[in-house]
Amino acid sequence: MHNHASPFLAAAALALAPTALAWGTVGHATVAYIATGLMKPETASYCQQVLGDTSGDFIGGIASWADSYRYEPGGGFSSAFHYIDALDNPPYTCDVDFDRDCTAEGCIVSAIMNYTNIQRAQHDAESLKFLVHFLGDIHQPLHDENYGAGGNNITVLVDGVAWKLHAAWDTAFMTKITGGTNLAAAKTFSARLLTSIRSGVYASAAKRWFRATLADSQAAAMGWANDANDLVCSHVLPQGPAAIEGAELNGTYYRDAVPVLELAMAKAGWRLAAWLDLIATGSTPLGTAAGACKHARHV
Repeated sequence: MHNHASPFLAAAALALAPTALAWGTVGHATVAYIATGLMKPETASYCQQVLGDTSGDFIGGIASWADSYRYEPGGGFSSAFHYIDALDNPPYTCDVDFDRDCTAEGCIVSAIMNYTNIQRAQHDAESLKFLVHFLGDIHQPLHDENYGAGGNNITVLVDGVAWKLHAAWDTAFMTKITGGTNLAAAKTFSARLLTSIRSGVYASAAKRWFRATLADSQAAAMGWANDANDLVCSHVLPQGPAAIEGAELNGTYYRDAVPVLELAMAKAGWRLAAWLDLIATGSTPLGTAAGACKHARHV
């Protein structure tokens, strides 16, 4: 389809939809391409075989599949799997508690647990596609927050365009950072972040980003959820919702959000690669299996 509208305005057309699409296509693909660049060759071969795709886009191309699947006939059951509604009190307290926050319908933490087990047992394409997506979602702060329906009930402006706060973090900011909404933009952005991981600003910290085992996937996912949820207090709602309701965020707020988003993308890609390494090969060079308590923060 040929469209002469700007990527930002095209994305903005969806900004006030009832449910925002997490990270947008470019964000999810960025996470996937980072993971592709970091995973073991054996893991890449495993994923290509499971997905039936030997191209370099084997997970980048399916990273947003779960967002469309939930609107397909029979896919509605998965809607609750994209988030966990932390019943905390930002900006004063931010924390995720599995027993308190994961409902009977399930949540992103239980979904990661479940689809990890399914992938290990069945090696099927569907569970792998869910995992690629959910490990991206869990690193978006407002997917780990209940307040204002995860920011969907808070309206803000980005360059004069009205967005739900959730969609601003998902899509508007990512579009401004990358200059696009497609796989090409994601490849360019992921290449820059991979350089930062391998030899740049993240190089010394990266190996501390993953401390997890498949045997306790709840601890792993809770650590990632709490890591992202902390950002709700520190960067998403640092002065409370009233301070940004209806406000233009393209100034200091956006500038402060950029490094937070870039770090979140980098962590998500690293952790996705390590998690898939463990599933495919039983080990990963990207971290340790240092055990931690069930609700620990892996930061």
